[in-house]
This record gives sequence, structure tokens and C-alpha cells, in this order.
Amino acid sequence: MADILFYASLILIWMMLLYHMFLMQGGYHHFKTFEKVIPQWRKNMVDLPTVSVFIPAHNEEIVIEQTLKAMARLYYPKDKLEIIVINDNSSDRTGDIATLYAEKYPFIKVIETIGQNKGKGKSSALNDALQRTDSEVIVVYDADNTPERMAVWYLVMGLVNDPKAGAVVGKFRVTNAQATWLTRFINIETICFQWMAQGGRWSWFKVATIPGTNFAIRRSIMKALGGWDVKALAEDTELTVRVYDLGYHIRFFPAAITWEQEPETLTVWWRQRTRWARGNQYVVLKFLSQFFKLNRKRIIFDLFYFFFTYFLFFFGVIVSNALFITNLFYNIHLSVGNVALVLWGLAFLLFLAEVMITLSIEKTQMNRKNFFNVILMYFTYSQMWIVLVLYALILETKRVILQQEVRWYKTERFEKKRRDIQ
Repeated sequence: MADILFYASLILIWMMLLYHMFLMQGGYHHFKTFEKVIPQWRKNMVDLPTVSVFIPAHNEEIVIEQTLKAMARLYYPKDKLEIIVINDNSSDRTGDIATLYAEKYPFIKVIETIGQNKGKGKSSALNDALQRTDSEVIVVYDADNTPERMAVWYLVMGLVNDPKAGAVVGKFRVTNAQATWLTRFINIETICFQWMAQGGRWSWFKVATIPGTNFAIRRSIMKALGGWDVKALAEDTELTVRVYDLGYHIRFFPAAITWEQEPETLTVWWRQRTRWARGNQYVVLKFLSQFFKLNRKRIIFDLFYFFFTYFLFFFGVIVSNALFITNLFYNIHLSVGNVALVLWGLAFLLFLAEVMITLSIEKTQMNRKNFFNVILMYFTYSQMWIVLVLYALILETKRVILQQEVRWYKTERFEKKRRDIQ
């Protein structure tokens, strides 16, 4: 019985590794081809839509000024652009700082959440702004983001030139990538996510996931969907499924680049990633339970990917590790022996190859230091994710049973050095 469980878990692990190798190839292809459409698309950027940039902000005084400096430099007709800082029940100087910029730049505005949307979280804040604006395109940035000058232009370019795109998502880079060992790992993780999961799935299946920041979506779609789901901790993933179910796709267009801050301590990372894991678990269970109600069955493939990632894959890793360690101290008649060691060694080498090839896309990230970071990452950061996902599943199960209300958790920000915004 132990052998069967062990081999079953190894199969799950290898399925994930091979699938990511497949995605990596698609991501590399997208990297080589996505810019080819820009010269032709640029010609169609004539009658531009009006754009509202939503920046939900709750106690963001550390980062909001740098963010608004970036917003003030955006390349987009100012008579068709408005920057909306959604000050959601902040108790610090967020509102005061944003108001100073609103007084200096007519296209920057500050609104305070009101009524049932006040202090309830990011989704509620975004819904509040949606009800109080009427632009044709909605762009969302987190309060720590400093988008490059052309970012919004490129996001809108994708919507203007691709009528089937309900949303266009860009690429994000880590501002504080070299701050700590943790941010170095996160930087590697984000690059792999974008070129494997985003670029790879777009290249092979025309599927991408809306992130929490640096994306543009048509107002007509948000109105049709009734806004953001206030019960979802991962409101971006949940929105993704509903956009596809309407019959649209989501384009990954990495020409639109933003820079964002990542957690510098384990405590902040743990809280943020737990929220992400719980949010994705909520989305998987919500929509798989509605399988026969979904109009576009293609999105089921992506839901299964999340189900495989947050349930089957981590179950396989936990079981294989538990059996292997237990067998070191107690004889559970595990007879896999050297086969397990060979498969584990090959899995590690495949992981290393996938990550390093993906990092080569971002040429500045392909270096000897990151080679050793990836090795260390496998034995530390990747293993931490296993414990975190299990913990998140326990919390999410408890929330569902007790019917607890979803509350805002804002990622803690850190003081950061000024960087030139391109």
C-alpha cells in the first residue's frame, strides 16, 4: 500500500514538472513573437477610449507618493485619462498625500469609500469606484506599483486591436528584488509565473489569468458581471473565470510593464501568500461546483490546472515526503529504494533546467548568482509553499464552515529607494 501511494504521488509530481516544461516552451515562443504586432497595432491607436485607473489604497502612505509620481508621467491623452485613488478607510496620511497630487494634476482624483463598501477590502473598494466613474476602460494598479510610462498605452492597445479580448494583462517586475534572500526567490518566482503560466498558457491555449495589478478590462464587461466578487480573497482569479465564461479571452501582453514591491520578511510573505492560496482554493471549489452552469467549457481546463496545483500536486508532494521520511525511522515496507532517489534527482534537475531557461528570457536574470539561488530555492522556498498551502486549506475550510466574512488584508509595505520610471 505504501508503495502504491508513493508511486502515485511521484506521478502527480512528474505530471506537474512536465506540464511546466511544456508551458516554458510556449512562454519562450510568446517572448519571441509578442512585439511583432506592435507596429501595425500602433496605427489603430487613433480614436482612443476613455480610461479610469483604479488604485485601491488602505494605509499606503509609505508608497503612494512614488506610485502617483509614476501615474503623473503616464503616456496617454490626459483628456481621456483619470487616475482614481480609492482611499479605503485609511488611518494614516494616504488621503492627504493623494489629495496633494490631485490638486497638482487635474486628471488625478481621490475618492473615499462609502456605505457598505467602506473598509471591507479590495473588491469592495473597486466596486465603489466602478459605481462612481463611467470610462470605457478600467485599469487597476496596486498602491505600491510604479508602471512604466507606456504601460497603460500598451494595455489599451491590446483592447483596441483585439475585440475578443475582454481584458489585457501586462508584466510586473520586482522593485526590491535584491533586498533580502526572500525577495530574490520571489523575483525568480514571479518571472517564472509570467513566462510559464501566463506566456505559456497564452501561447498554447489563449488563456491567461488576470493578476491583481497592471491589467485593463472593458467597463461593459465589469457591468455585465456585476463588479468584483467581495467574497473572493483572490478577486483576480475569480474574475478571470467569469470573463472567459462570457465568451472573451484575456491577452497576456508583456509590453505593458509595472514595478512592484514584494514582501521582505517571512511574516509578511506568509500572510500574503496564504491569502492567495485561500483565494485560489475558493475559486476552484466555487466554479467546479458550477461545472454544468458554465457556458464556456474551455475554462474548465484552467480550473483543473488550479485544482491540480492547489490540491493534487501538493497532496502528492506531502504524501511522498511523509512516506520517505517515515521510512527512514520506521519500516513501513517501502520498497521503492534507489528508484525513488533517481526519480527525485531527475525531478530536481528538470526543475533547475525549467527555471534557468525561463530566467534566460529576462537576460539580466541569467547569471551565476541566480543559478545558486534556484538551487537553494528548491530546498527552502519551494518546501515552504507546501506547508503554506496545507495551512491555507485548513483556514479556508474553517471560513466556509463558520461562514466568516472576508476582510481586507493589506500587504505591509517597506521604505524603498527611488528608481527612475521609464
